[in-house]
Amino acid sequence: MTTPDPFFRRDGELFQPTQSARGPWDPTSLHGRVAAGLLAHRIEQEFGDPDFLPARFTIDMYRLPKITTPAAVTLTPIREGNRVKVIDAEYLVDGVSMARAICLFLRKSENPEGEVWSPPNWDAPLPQDIAPPADNRGGMGGMWNTRPIRGGFGATGAHKRIWMNDFRECVEGEPMTPFVRAALAADFASPFANSGDKGLNYINADITLYLHRLPAGEWVGFETMNHHATAGVSIAECWLYDEQGPIGTSSVAALAQRRTPRG
Repeated sequence: MTTPDPFFRRDGELFQPTQSARGPWDPTSLHGRVAAGLLAHRIEQEFGDPDFLPARFTIDMYRLPKITTPAAVTLTPIREGNRVKVIDAEYLVDGVSMARAICLFLRKSENPEGEVWSPPNWDAPLPQDIAPPADNRGGMGGMWNTRPIRGGFGATGAHKRIWMNDFRECVEGEPMTPFVRAALAADFASPFANSGDKGLNYINADITLYLHRLPAGEWVGFETMNHHATAGVSIAECWLYDEQGPIGTSSVAALAQRRTPRG
């Protein structure tokens, strides 16, 4: 069985994107989700700690990197305290900043006593109980797998639901951890919540991923919970799940955008 290409291959201190990392807006540009995955990967490699949870991961994506050009990643600890750690990471191409992420780590402990309201778990079927789509090449022609539950691209009803999973390595030969899986997946909130009856016409400029626990297993579930747009600027939010229940949320801010035709 052929191993799928990863999104990046390591070349010393640099990371070379593969064609599998191509984005939807320009045939020569990188997909924003893989930049998010790479920055999360490097943050976790250098600063991850089993006693801390990456409770918030925010990435601002202000340039479209070329897929042919390798990237450098710089890491800067902002705060390394006993209960809180804050790490800055930057995606650079030829010395030019393309994207920047901040990760907030919080020390794990025990929940305090008392009852606090939480929304109920969703009642979605598990991914293994859903037949694959008729066109089973995967999203973006093979970037991820999906198991649609309710609604989808082009649907306008509330609370669209879907399972998705990444089957490619983020960096060749380096394990796909639960945090990296969540960071890669989080960008999916933009196309899922921002698409409507005319397709997808918004490009997100950021992702904010909140986690109260790391995902278990290979599937991440999305449920659209919010979308509003004015003057070509949208905000959108999805609740995130794994097969055990809720894990967090993903929110995005996006701009109206037209696609560049693929060659």
